[in-house]
Amino acid sequence: EGGEEEGDEEEGDEESHEDQGVDWTQEQDQSTAPMTRLYLASRSPRRRELLAASGRDFEMLDGDVDESIAEPLAPVEFAKGLAARKAVAGAAEVERGWVLGADTIVALGDRILGKPKNRDDARAMLRSLSGTSHDVITGVCLVNALTGSQLLAADVTRVVMRPMSDEEVGSYVATGESDDKAGSYAIQENGDRFVEKLEGSYTNVVGLPMELLDSMLREAAG
Repeated sequence: EGGEEEGDEEEGDEESHEDQGVDWTQEQDQSTAPMTRLYLASRSPRRRELLAASGRDFEMLDGDVDESIAEPLAPVEFAKGLAARKAVAGAAEVERGWVLGADTIVALGDRILGKPKNRDDARAMLRSLSGTSHDVITGVCLVNALTGSQLLAADVTRVVMRPMSDEEVGSYVATGESDDKAGSYAIQENGDRFVEKLEGSYTNVVGLPMELLDSMLREAAG
């Protein structure tokens, strides 16, 4: 979003990957030990791919929640709130383990841009982002399914987008790449050609800030 995409998972997607980070298997007292499993509460292929590339062992959960928030919130708090909602919902599905929830939004000033309702909406979003500096924000939440304890944080990446012509916007939206993307573009696909400068985490723009997540997992391991 800002490149991150939510999509349906295919059977067999729950692969195991060699753990190169936190030692999830060390035996300690259950009240203080790292949880034995990591779960990703998300249907996003991009988040799954980023987490798999890190070498961590994890399992997938659905991560489907109501993403509407009634009260007005600042963009960072909005993203953190949805990430927590996903992680808490996922934690209710398992007995123990750390459950990871994340949500990515695009913020143009105080205006929050989520996923487009349709392609007319996508074209309008991209026109509003054309020639601007905007923030891509990902809220990240880890919930201990056994105790209910949470770690909650957010990462912000500043993206400078070059001016786009109406023809460029129309051609890009017609490819379908803007569908179901926060801000209506995917930096990991062809949306990067509109980006002049990026300040901060690239993986945050894709949908999961791996640098922040690594730090949170180290804290979770205690």
